[in-house]
Parts: sequence; C-alpha cells; structure tokens
Amino acid sequence: MFSIIQAAGWPIWPLIACSILGLALVVERFISLQTKKIVPPKLLDEAMMVSRGGVPGPDVVKQLEQNSVLGAVLATGFRTYNINPRASEDDLRASLEGAGREAAAKLQRYLGALATIASAAPLLGLLGTVIGMIEIFGSQAADVSGAVPGMGNPGQLAHGISIALYNTAFGLIIAIPALIFWRYFRGRVDAYLLAMELAAERFARHLLSLRKPLS
Repeated sequence: MFSIIQAAGWPIWPLIACSILGLALVVERFISLQTKKIVPPKLLDEAMMVSRGGVPGPDVVKQLEQNSVLGAVLATGFRTYNINPRASEDDLRASLEGAGREAAAKLQRYLGALATIASAAPLLGLLGTVIGMIEIFGSQAADVSGAVPGMGNPGQLAHGISIALYNTAFGLIIAIPALIFWRYFRGRVDAYLLAMELAAERFARHLLSLRKPLS
C-alpha cells in the first residue's frame, strides 16, 4: 500500500484525507441514525398513555426529552402546556414545528460534508491526473544530461502514468461509496422526518383534547 501511495505522488494525500473523513462520517451517521435513537416505535403511544390524566410534570418531560429525537419533539408539546395550560392551538403547533425543525437539522448533520466529499473526490482525482499528464509531457523533453529531445525519460514517464492512473482510481473509489452512503442516509432521514411529522400531528390532537378540562 505504501508503494502505491509513493507511486501516486503527493496528489494522493488529499484523497486519503477525504477517505478517512468520509469513513468517520459514515460510521458516525450509522451510530446516530439508529431507530431507537430517533423514532422509538412505542414512544408516542407511551407518551399519550402517560398524559391521559393530564400533562405530566417536569421530571417526566425531561426524561422524555432525553429519550430520543422524537421524544424531544413530544416533550416540547408537554412543556408548552406546563408553561401555559391555556396555550392556543396555534401556540402548540408553532412549538412543535420549531422542535421539528431543530430535529431535522440534527438528523441532517454532516450529510452536507459527506456530499461534498462525494463531489470533491473525483475533482481531486482529476487534479492528480492532470499533474500526471504534466509529468508525462515533461518526460518527453531533454534532461539535463543532454539526452536527445523526444527520446524522453522512461522513469519520469512511468511516474507520470502512475500519478495519473492511481489518482483517477482513488478519486472514484472514494466518491462512489460516499455518494451511495449519502443517498442512503438522505432516504433514511426523510423517512424519519415523515414518521416524526405524523407522530407530532397525532400528538398535537391528543394534547388539544387535554385542554377541555382546563377551559
């Protein structure tokens, strides 16, 4: 592997940095975007069951908020009524929508960086290709020892070809998985956001029903 890196020349180092960063982002997103951390299947039903007799206290709300991303959204609804038991429907929905936007930003974290790597890696590979071509053309010139022009330097020619081919290959090897994972995570985030939106709407109707005893 080290010999390949040497043959690829210095343009390979930005690609190696992109590959390490991309791998770290993929691992982080796999860990962070687990269903149990985002939208636990039974959390909405449990939150509605706990609040059948009224809005729970701050301790329960805090525990719900720390449960998951969806829990933080639901806790916002509870907190709205804890602060103002006579909050209007518009106030409730506004608070849930604000929490939903914060949740969306949290779920989409680092996806932009992963997309940038998928876009930049082929360009970095192309840069290495261009540098390799420069090496190749340079090998066709006479060297300082007085070689006949046009005969070229075989070692420099081989080095230029290595730079061009290795960097092109490395750029594609990095970009293709990064693009695949970016699309996968985008689809996963979109599915989570849809599930959270439906859960928030159902939860809002439930909380509005709790206002009747308070009116």
